[in-house]
Amino acid sequence: MTKPSATYKLWKKLPDNAVGHALFSLGMVAKVPYFGTIVPHVDVMEPGHCEVTAPKWFGIHNHLGTFHAIAACNLAEVAMGMLMEATVPTSHRWIPKSMTVEYTGMAKTSLRAIAKLPELPDFDALPNGVEVAVPVSVVDTNDKVVVRAQITTWVTPA
Repeated sequence: MTKPSATYKLWKKLPDNAVGHALFSLGMVAKVPYFGTIVPHVDVMEPGHCEVTAPKWFGIHNHLGTFHAIAACNLAEVAMGMLMEATVPTSHRWIPKSMTVEYTGMAKTSLRAIAKLPELPDFDALPNGVEVAVPVSVVDTNDKVVVRAQITTWVTPA
């Protein structure tokens, strides 16, 4: 990667421990306040891979007392966004374009979203805009997949 994003530079600058991850997560929520509704915690952030957890608390409950489906989508979007921030160099920019979601089970626990690209794009070979599909699995504390999402982003030269 030629020049990493400011977001990824901050991640790399902070300590790779619980305190550093908590500080980064708080900063992310300050920058994107809507994400704060799910109280996300970034655990892993590297090019092509990101993992974010969110606690089950009454603010994200649905009428059944489980993790609301749209809150789980929000978690998937956080994971995708941090993956893209770690992956896309400053020579390019990205924006979400679409999202498809499959709800595969009731989310009765806290959740972890895992966004992982099968391969990293070659940004030098992207003279025009290109769609990058980011698969995200959202799992409960028993590693059962409760949501599968694919978030398509539009990546263009900056």
